[in-house]
Amino acid sequence: QVQLVESGGGLVQAGGSLRLSCVASSARTFSRLPMAWFRQTPGAEREFVAAIKWDKGTAYATNSVKGRFTVSRDNGKKAAYLQMNSLEPEDTGVYYCASSSGSPITSSLAYASTYDYWGQGTQVTVSS
Repeated sequence: QVQLVESGGGLVQAGGSLRLSCVASSARTFSRLPMAWFRQTPGAEREFVAAIKWDKGTAYATNSVKGRFTVSRDNGKKAAYLQMNSLEPEDTGVYYCASSSGSPITSSLAYASTYDYWGQGTQVTVSS
């Protein structure tokens, strides 16, 4: 069982930056886990934001955040990060960290159903 705890959310003005952190506890093999970030707004499904694989640390991001958001990981700290720059009001939502016990193929990384473990979420609010 892997427990994920996010932190770093908050209120920021448009154009500002935030850095989200996700720490995995009880994860002996964190370095083998894919890590992903999703976000959700009321009434909507969880939307893929970014993911980073376990092997070479290859990163992926949805088109709307490319060039603004960067996903990274520190296997020694059992942590994943989402650096968010040039934030827009449309980025507002609850951000969730997720991981999978398996070894999902690249094409499945953007789907919430791929992931077994989820954090509790952290609120990000971007004001205009």
